[in-house]
Amino acid sequence: MKNLLFIGFASVMMLLSCSEKKDNSHEKKAILPLIKTGIWRGTLTPQSVEMPFMIDVKEHNGKYTFFLINADERIPLDEVVIDGDSIHVPLFVFDATIHAKVEGDEMTGVWVKNYIEGYGLPFKAVLGQSERFVTQQEPEADFGGKWEVDFINEDGSDKAIGLFEQSGGKLTGTFLTPTGDYRFLEGVVDGITMKLSCFDGVHAFLFEATMKEDGSIEGDFWSGKSWHQKWKARRNEDFELPDPYSLTYIKEGYEKFAFKFPNMEGDLVELSDPRYQGKVVVVQILGTWCPNCMDETAFLADWYKRNKERGVEIIGLDFETKDDMDYAIRRVNRMKDKIGVTYEILFAGSTDKESVAKALPMLNHVMSFPTTIILDKNHKVRRIHTGFSGPGTGEYYEKYIEEFNLLMDKLLLE
Repeated sequence: MKNLLFIGFASVMMLLSCSEKKDNSHEKKAILPLIKTGIWRGTLTPQSVEMPFMIDVKEHNGKYTFFLINADERIPLDEVVIDGDSIHVPLFVFDATIHAKVEGDEMTGVWVKNYIEGYGLPFKAVLGQSERFVTQQEPEADFGGKWEVDFINEDGSDKAIGLFEQSGGKLTGTFLTPTGDYRFLEGVVDGITMKLSCFDGVHAFLFEATMKEDGSIEGDFWSGKSWHQKWKARRNEDFELPDPYSLTYIKEGYEKFAFKFPNMEGDLVELSDPRYQGKVVVVQILGTWCPNCMDETAFLADWYKRNKERGVEIIGLDFETKDDMDYAIRRVNRMKDKIGVTYEILFAGSTDKESVAKALPMLNHVMSFPTTIILDKNHKVRRIHTGFSGPGTGEYYEKYIEEFNLLMDKLLLE
């Protein structure tokens, strides 16, 4: 305040200079908030339940990378944008973002799916909380092993396989369904109760269940903003789901599998193009919004790089949440860059059931993203595989990879 007593020009200039320096300092701090590195416990809170997950924050040369942690999986989020005291975190290949304000050891904000108007869930993360779930009791039940699962709905139930591994109070695993798997789940055993969760950027899951006196388990499943259903399970090492090669097939009256769709440059592509003549072709039905599809894409992208010189091609048929070519180009190119995809991807339309049926009328249905169609050198359909058993399914993933390689070796030798 003493400066205000001076009326000389020099004093006024000094005051202005001091004010400017103070403002610049404040502005610099607002632009570059300190995001503390280390393990953060994140939570999403839909439906009055808490869906926890872990984040590992790394920093290198002023650039931050967040890793979403689910059991053995670490998903890198390397496009963190700092805006004042807030951050914006694009979630891998998906059209979803975390927007949060950073205040010391806490982040608070919202997780949004950008392609669904009004879809958002409260997000919070706290530094230094290294446990996904807080337990109250020592483990009193063994949930490890293979389970025959029923997800209860109005018409009865949907079958699944539960695959769980327990070590003390730690629990990991997944659910395998006829259309895919629930990827990497991680949690705890609290007394006779199990808790598992996952957040992969576009899916948020929470499973809870209690073991009954007869050894069966019953509980609840929450997904995203509004989905909830009951589930139950019993041990059954012999239980299997329907053969994934039997669920999707070419309808009577159609002699071959055919299509014509634009690639990301706008050029129409079809199986009769010279590039595909005399080659084994793998056709992948996918969407960039689909985590199971991204698991399969990661496998196929690596496999194609190692085998493309053998006379094989892969074509992805992309169905997006919007029937918009420009939108598809942005999403597909992002996926190709993040996963390293070098095979052709075509835009086939929207995920609307009528749109999919119109795009591929020769199929009885497309009941799952992904669905994989394998054609021999004459482009005759040899197998159609519904869904994908990703790396979170362990031996089922390994079995699929072995079957895929054996079939491809056979077709390439014909």
